[in-house]
Amino acid sequence: MNVIVVPDAAMIVIPLIEKNGHNYISPSNFSKYDNMDICEGNLKYDNLLTTYFSSEIPSGVKGRLYLFSKILNKVDAAIIIGKRPENYVKMYGVLNELILFGSASCNNARSLEQKMIEDLKIPTLKLAYPTNQENLINLIHKTNYFLKDLNNTSDSVNEDNLGVDLKIIKDKYPIEDFKQILNRLI
Repeated sequence: MNVIVVPDAAMIVIPLIEKNGHNYISPSNFSKYDNMDICEGNLKYDNLLTTYFSSEIPSGVKGRLYLFSKILNKVDAAIIIGKRPENYVKMYGVLNELILFGSASCNNARSLEQKMIEDLKIPTLKLAYPTNQENLINLIHKTNYFLKDLNNTSDSVNEDNLGVDLKIIKDKYPIEDFKQILNRLI
């Protein structure tokens, strides 16, 4: 099966895809896929892209989504790694973080890519960004489990409870409990 990863080039996941007998498919791998006819001049947007953005969207986002849209018809499954938490202390150096988890690139493009994947109704694994070694090991185990059972599933997996913004959904307090907490502090 062909599996796409968001963000593209998250090297922590890509070897696991191939190890489990699937193909990693990437919008930026021009040498492996002969589907990038972008040298002919102006980009031609199909109905898929006009569904997701207007003419006011920045050209960088349009370019990323154009490349992404060219491989969507080849994708059988997806793995999405959530956004890095705010005030995150890197486990590794900047370069190592980039190599392991891929670049966040443009937030708008990433959000639209996620929406396009959800609309395909393909098996999708959503993983929280690992913030410590235990989370990193769990990410690898969850990815392997998803990929080993990929031929037998049609469901999406979101065990890490990621919201639409790819951040972990935290429990919310009722307003009355919040008021009581504030009253105790004052």
